[in-house]
Amino acid sequence: MKNKNFLAFLVIAFLLVMAACSSDENVDEEAGGGDAAEGEKTGDLTIGTMAEMVTTDPHGSNDSASRQVRANIYETLVFQDVDMSLSPGLATEYEQVDETTWNFKLREGTTFHNGEDFTAEDVVATFDRVQDEAMASPVLFLFEMIEEIEVVSDYEINIHTSIPFAPLASHLAHNTGGIISKATIDADYQAALDAAGSEVTLEEYYELREAGGDDYDSVKEEIGEHLGTVVANEPNGTNHLKFVSRSAGDSVVLEKFEDFKGGDRYFENVTFKVIPENGARMAELETGGIQVATDVDSSNMERVENGADTAVTAADSVRMSYLGFNINKEPFNDEKVRQAISYAIDREEIVAGVYDNMGMPAKGPLAPDVWGYSEDLEGQEYDIEKAKEILAETDVADGFDTTIWVNDDQQIIDTAVYIQSELAELNINVEIEQFEWGAYLETLAQGNHEMFILGWTTVTGDADYGLYALFHSKNQGAAGNRVFYDNPEIDELLDAGRAEIDDDARQQIYTDIENILVEDSPSAYLFHAQFAAGYNESAVSGIEVDPAGGLHFKDVRFK
Repeated sequence: MKNKNFLAFLVIAFLLVMAACSSDENVDEEAGGGDAAEGEKTGDLTIGTMAEMVTTDPHGSNDSASRQVRANIYETLVFQDVDMSLSPGLATEYEQVDETTWNFKLREGTTFHNGEDFTAEDVVATFDRVQDEAMASPVLFLFEMIEEIEVVSDYEINIHTSIPFAPLASHLAHNTGGIISKATIDADYQAALDAAGSEVTLEEYYELREAGGDDYDSVKEEIGEHLGTVVANEPNGTNHLKFVSRSAGDSVVLEKFEDFKGGDRYFENVTFKVIPENGARMAELETGGIQVATDVDSSNMERVENGADTAVTAADSVRMSYLGFNINKEPFNDEKVRQAISYAIDREEIVAGVYDNMGMPAKGPLAPDVWGYSEDLEGQEYDIEKAKEILAETDVADGFDTTIWVNDDQQIIDTAVYIQSELAELNINVEIEQFEWGAYLETLAQGNHEMFILGWTTVTGDADYGLYALFHSKNQGAAGNRVFYDNPEIDELLDAGRAEIDDDARQQIYTDIENILVEDSPSAYLFHAQFAAGYNESAVSGIEVDPAGGLHFKDVRFK
């Protein structure tokens, strides 16, 4: 009996050992990172992008390509989901206490990628940096209303604003509000002080910044050009991916952050690979060279939708594409010239002919799904005879020579070619000049252009973001106002819209602004394109795109 029991014991033990070995193999091959649910396969994700990011520094740029990368490295206090709704991020709770005070309870137990604990001091350091004049940040307009961040405890803050500001939570959800480690910020400032050869210590600089005055002005001028090196090269956030490397013009590589506290992730490494040409990007998607392709254009939509292994995820956008006029240059300083050009453009034809109806014509500067959009707005619909009549009232009635600047997006180039053809009917001879994306934004900010085509995505879903950066005179240049528009009435209304807390009164302010901007025509508002991304469904699932064009892959699954 004892021998039989012993034999049974050996059989059971053998089976248990074999089961354990089998389980270990599955963990190695399928679970990888250890945080994935048992039995779920993990893998590497390669995303083909049209444009190269400008910088990983949240305060260094406000471009869509950089947003795609940064949003996965950094977390914000408030999170904006794929449907544009807001939910807790690094702040587990938040509420508006009074007109100018917001209380935030912060998440405990969170660490940065370098292992340091996240606390209220990191929040203070992040927003002190973006407001520092030495940074000259193009995203200052998003956070300039923050007057003080009061630290209640390591995990509680009060944000005090200089004015009542209804969309504060939406602004805090913007990727440029990603919280950076204070230690990284300190290292960035120290590197700038060292590079400038300054004798001022880090603590002395912070004291000078707090006090303001001539001494601060002197040091900020010295260090400004050197700021951002550490933050850009050694990004340090709390989100599910951490920085590995960047190869300029080619790719950015990120890897899973094992101590991420926001739920299971099934990716190991994520690579953003720059493939500017649309057809080449789709070919890589089809062959499995990449698993996801951003910016599926209309000419490739059917190809990806009907591909053997490919599928599309799409969303109506909150983006407005426009033909901008440099108002500092003749003849675009004449509103009648701008109006004539706007009436000469058939937006329906552009949407149908260039975008295969993946979008809708724009009446004004806001997309219909943006809060503050005026339903009653009358745009400048195509009327070539009216365009000729208006131009006849100007000093360039016989036409003139000019240029349109574009980036290397083929659909934007095609749009420019269409506009070139239409304006020929007004004897306006247009030359098209093409730029690489990063150089394009930098060059436009310098103000040497005449006309250009660009887009603006109202990422927050609120009219303040959609209008303030583009048309307030203090945001001329890199901050967004690349038409160099200067209208005191618009400035006053934009400021009023930010401070108004009554929804009906606020809506009326933005309706007034939209009507003026259509009449004044600092830009010809063209269309609201649909955002689409493709993915290889034989390899992955769980890919989504939001109305701001952001790619969401936190729920990706590998097949």
